[in-house]
Amino acid sequence: MIRAVTDREFDQAIERAGKPVLVELWQPGCGGCRALLNELELVQAETSGRLLILAMNVQENFQIPAELEVSSLPALALYRDGRFERFVGGLGKKDEILKQLALS
Repeated sequence: MIRAVTDREFDQAIERAGKPVLVELWQPGCGGCRALLNELELVQAETSGRLLILAMNVQENFQIPAELEVSSLPALALYRDGRFERFVGGLGKKDEILKQLALS
């Protein structure tokens, strides 16, 4: 199960992860967001603890989406070593997400 994260706990969760962190920014009623969440469940199972996946509801949390200048949903933000690295494309399919992450 993908853990939800809030603005308040976000920085601490990213900094303490000790591994890459992938954050899905989503909102209720977004069909693409729900489909992506299902694919992220598969990604999480396949990465065996090498990646932390979090989900942030942008209707309840405004700070992080504003800092990232998110303009469309769903969005996937990749963090490494506690810092934003980039947005990950390939939204929707597990294999494409894994390819873009290139976890070693």
